Amino acid sequence: MSPAASLRSRAALGARESGGAAVVGLVLLAIALSAAISVDVVRSLYGVKGDESTYVAMTLSVAYDGDLSYQRRDLDRFWGLYKQGPEGIFLKKGKQFRLRVRGTPPFVRVFNSREDPRTDRLYFAKAMAYSIVAAPFVRIFGLNGFLIFHVLLLAVVCLCGYLFLRATSPPAASLAFVLAFFGVSVVPVYLVFLTPEIFNLALVFVAYFLWLYKAVANPVPRWLRGVGAEVAAAILLGIAAYMKPTNAPLAVPMVLALWWRRQWLRGLLVGTVFAAATSGFFLWNALITGEFNYQGGDRATFYERFPFDGSPQNAWDRRALVTTNDSDAAVVLDPAELATRFGLNVKYFLVGRHFGFIPYFFPGAVAIVLWARSRERFVAWRLLNLLGIAGSAVLLLLFLPYTWSGGGGPPGNRYFLSVYPALFFIVPPLTWAGSAVLAFVGGALFTAKMIVNPFVSAKFTWEATQRGFVRRLPVELTMANDLPVMLDTSLRGRIPYGADPQLILYFLDQHAFPPEPAGMWVAGDGRADIVVRCEDVIDRLTVTAYSPIHTTFSMSMGKETVTRVLQPKTPVTFDVPASGVRGLNSYAYLLTAISSSGFTPRLLDPTSRDHRNLAVLVTMQASRAARN
Repeated sequence: MSPAASLRSRAALGARESGGAAVVGLVLLAIALSAAISVDVVRSLYGVKGDESTYVAMTLSVAYDGDLSYQRRDLDRFWGLYKQGPEGIFLKKGKQFRLRVRGTPPFVRVFNSREDPRTDRLYFAKAMAYSIVAAPFVRIFGLNGFLIFHVLLLAVVCLCGYLFLRATSPPAASLAFVLAFFGVSVVPVYLVFLTPEIFNLALVFVAYFLWLYKAVANPVPRWLRGVGAEVAAAILLGIAAYMKPTNAPLAVPMVLALWWRRQWLRGLLVGTVFAAATSGFFLWNALITGEFNYQGGDRATFYERFPFDGSPQNAWDRRALVTTNDSDAAVVLDPAELATRFGLNVKYFLVGRHFGFIPYFFPGAVAIVLWARSRERFVAWRLLNLLGIAGSAVLLLLFLPYTWSGGGGPPGNRYFLSVYPALFFIVPPLTWAGSAVLAFVGGALFTAKMIVNPFVSAKFTWEATQRGFVRRLPVELTMANDLPVMLDTSLRGRIPYGADPQLILYFLDQHAFPPEPAGMWVAGDGRADIVVRCEDVIDRLTVTAYSPIHTTFSMSMGKETVTRVLQPKTPVTFDVPASGVRGLNSYAYLLTAISSSGFTPRLLDPTSRDHRNLAVLVTMQASRAARN
């Protein structure tokens, strides 16, 4: 075959593959949109979760009232849809915002000390950009508009990702890797959260596409040749930084890449536009609420009783004051604990059971491996991207050491979700056909059970870690109060141990049962993992184990495993050495227990009504270290 004929043959094959990719994409989009349009949002999403109350109420307010204030009509509307109040809604009192310009420094002075004179309204204490953009979809399609909006955002992201890879890789490989990158990570679960996570992800991804597509495309589209595309990218990243300030470092690689090419003025322009966009949105927040910081001021969250609900007592007087983080720089950067805590958090960040990068963003790990194995690792913009991602992660771990996953027991790392898109753009030309297969298989090992039913996974976040490969990973002991089990309404988290109420227990699975007056039962159907928190350092546990059957019982608490053979109805006492982790104002330990056999009380005693699978009754006493 002549070179010209061979070239025509490859072009025809590429055209057929591109056509096939388009068909696959359109079919998937049609299926996703059909589901988004037809699903019963309130019932299928199991009511409200996370920060949904605030964002749903705010979006409905924009869609139907054209404002961003919370009033009685917003409560009526929410209650009519959900048949309950906006549990966990974040609200704040407004202030009168005034600017005074004068001829001497400082040239602008801000006055916002006076409270809003209107007593019939409050303001939503969350970023407003998501609700503004989502409002038209909600006005047309109701609550289903949120899901439609998210599906369309993810479709745009996948299209941009496909175009980026297709510029240097075969169409089939490009499509497969894009679907793996988003499809077997934790991303699909967030499609059914009525919160801005998918919006933030799309902002970052599209911004990086506008910046970097011209680096791989041949020929470069005219609309991407000038500085306009980079300015648009800076604006999108500015919105992302406003939505979540931890996204701000993502703009740094773009500026540094321009300076790397000695485009000093262009880099300065892009950086200035980013800063102006971010500060402009905070100024917009001030013009509406009287506060630059939507999480600052007199801010509170509400449960059961809500402002303007007609209660005799003002709900604001029973508010729960909130802070974004339980630590400040002086505490988290204390040299005495910094190195140890940071090292632990790096391990948890990478391979943590509940929030780890490997289990919940596995295709991103494949992207790093592909980059490291290719010559593209020496390309400046790819290297700067990776350094920017690492810098964002380091900032999270340093300044939010006890809430770096986003707080509230989310599925995976909610804060890293908007950083994740930047990893896509370090992927080199795909020359190995197994890249997408590796991403699919590795990611599915951890997330398949979540993706099969994202509605359940989004609401019952603690269930994903009770079985499967993820149970082999370490528990994030520095963030015991943010583990998903805290959301379980069956009260498996923060349970005082009866004989020693200073021991706080978190049952990570259903292989052990909350303490009873006689002790704590360990089940006979698997290994029980229990986080134990205490204000003091624990040297060891003195354990008394009892079982009505013959069984081999093992326990550990951060050190060596202690095993004892239990004879029927014969208590055995032994010590379990302990080693834990310093958390926020306490120490945390992972207690594990497993029995070789179990029994059902109902089958041993026909008069019993206990149908549980039990094994060993445990009583324990903590031996504390002397305080300094």
